[in-house]
Amino acid sequence: MNWGSTWDFLWHFLIIFAWIAYLLVLFQILTDLFWRDHKTSGVVKAIWVVFLFLIPWFTALIYLIFRGQGMSVRAHEAAVAAKQQTDDYIKQAAGRSPAEEIAHAKELLDAGTITPGEYDSLKAKALA
Repeated sequence: MNWGSTWDFLWHFLIIFAWIAYLLVLFQILTDLFWRDHKTSGVVKAIWVVFLFLIPWFTALIYLIFRGQGMSVRAHEAAVAAKQQTDDYIKQAAGRSPAEEIAHAKELLDAGTITPGEYDSLKAKALA
């Protein structure tokens, strides 16, 4: 068995793994910088990008240490906003607005089809 080729294979595998891991981190950092972080100036963003390409691992590590907490907060806010947009779209695509639902429930209450308790339940459901 040729141990040299085995160790070469493992070394190359490790290098490829590290490269892919860096690319994942790089894309997360760039996404945070350019799509989520609206408070940082363009000059500071440009400096981060330059250093990310000049001294890649060190800069990524520094970015994650100093801006990692804010990065997770911004990612969470983006996820919540995306969920809210999806929910709003589903409600809009599903038909009536909450005001229309309440008006319909009021018509049913006035007609005697539902009880005041059922009306309150439908109203709360429409407003949720």
